[in-house]
Amino acid sequence: MSMPLVTEEHEEFRRAVRRFTEEEIVPIASELDAKQAEIPMEIIQKMAEQGYFGVLFQEEYGGLGLDNITMAIVAEELSKGWLSVGSVMTRGIIMGTLLEAHGTEEQKKKYLPGILNSDVWWCQGYSEPGSGSDLASLQTKAELQGNSYIVNGTKTWTTLAQHADWIFCLVRTETTGIKQEGISFLLIDMKSKGVEVKPIITIDGSHEVNIVYFDDVKVPRNNLIGDEGQGWNIAKFLLRHERTGIAGIAALKRELKRLKEISANVIVGEGSLLDDSKFRDKLEAAEIELTATEFTELRTLSQISSGGAPGPESSILKIKGTELQQNISELFIEM
Repeated sequence: MSMPLVTEEHEEFRRAVRRFTEEEIVPIASELDAKQAEIPMEIIQKMAEQGYFGVLFQEEYGGLGLDNITMAIVAEELSKGWLSVGSVMTRGIIMGTLLEAHGTEEQKKKYLPGILNSDVWWCQGYSEPGSGSDLASLQTKAELQGNSYIVNGTKTWTTLAQHADWIFCLVRTETTGIKQEGISFLLIDMKSKGVEVKPIITIDGSHEVNIVYFDDVKVPRNNLIGDEGQGWNIAKFLLRHERTGIAGIAALKRELKRLKEISANVIVGEGSLLDDSKFRDKLEAAEIELTATEFTELRTLSQISSGGAPGPESSILKIKGTELQQNISELFIEM
């Protein structure tokens, strides 16, 4: 008999995270949403004390050494309390995954403690003004001069760069006939001379993404992850892991629950909108799709926890999650 995807140990951990969420996050969530505010640092520190930033990291580095299903449970329960809480954790967890898979022992000891304690915040430097979907066409250059790289270029849509201490960055260290070659992976201190961050204000008036400029930024050679030219493969590895959780299951479940609650109070004729068979059919169809997507994500997480790697299904999760977001948003409009 195969081991269940979600065990009693997972559920015990879920109950602990749920208690934390109800006690620490739920009481302030409405106020944060109303003000479009960021989660307070004292809550982030409490999350770090609970070990939520180190769920996946090995115990020898101060982590909990647990599996990806546990990490998904943490994200789901925290998001139930406040939808934006997941973005606080994402970049640090991705960075930790990068270090554990491709970092040197020296790099792990240097950077992992700051991630676990949430003392050091990271952002991701991938997209450029002319290199978004075609990421391999990136032009940010890093020239090796002695024991340092000199970095020049621009990154855009950089989430939370205004708060980040460091950026993990794809740069071009060599120009070749094959654009996926010659790309390397550098860690850059955001306080370095020549780094400039400018905000991109989105249509809802919020400031989450940014443009980051690099003008002759000096980066130590030992901030290179892996070997020169390995950046493309490392980035694909990270994107597969990132997309495994990018379906946004926790957020979708929360929004679908809210949709049901509101529609139950919308009066149509002699009953509520929830009593309308056509509308209810659409709700149930969305819920079935969401459950199927959740199980696909759990199977992927189980495969990773057993030593495997996320495959093409991680991209399927991204597509399906987007379709579900659109579907649920359309149901809100219809309601």
